[in-house]
Amino acid sequence: MKRLAVGSMVTPEYDGWFRKRVNDNIPRLSLEDTRPVVEQLQITPSELEIIKQDFEKKSSELGKKIKQLEEEKMHLRLDVDFQRSETEKWKKGKSKAKEDLDSLKTDYKKLCLSMRTVGLGKTFKQWRHEIREENTKADRWERKIREAQARNEDLEKSLLESRNERGELRARVVELEKSLHQY
Repeated sequence: MKRLAVGSMVTPEYDGWFRKRVNDNIPRLSLEDTRPVVEQLQITPSELEIIKQDFEKKSSELGKKIKQLEEEKMHLRLDVDFQRSETEKWKKGKSKAKEDLDSLKTDYKKLCLSMRTVGLGKTFKQWRHEIREENTKADRWERKIREAQARNEDLEKSLLESRNERGELRARVVELEKSLHQY
């Protein structure tokens, strides 16, 4: 068997093949190069397939996260709507209580004026007792108004927090969508 002419280029692969060949190009078996049949039959996934599987897995995870965030967003919207309606109710109640208090104060002033002018036949102790009752009612109304104002402030704070959280969730959804589009 002849080897290629000296002037021609011989690749290292060819040179290795030429040295190993025996009788009509049948290579000799080398125990160093042999692998078990199981390994030979085992197909290793290509890098592209591995990347594709990773992408599909990440895409699925991001899809689940987006779905969860959308559900949270819907619940937050419902919470905000509920809090907004509650705030409106409290504002109306506060307004009504303030009107009632103003009306009571006006009535009280009129009563005091008429008591001074007419006297109405009550004793001083009776008048004093009635005035205390009216003051107690006025104090009760003022306390209710302060409580309503405090609840209103709490609801407004809660609404603001919900809006902030909603903004953060929107930003998070946008970020997730961007990362999803990158894949």
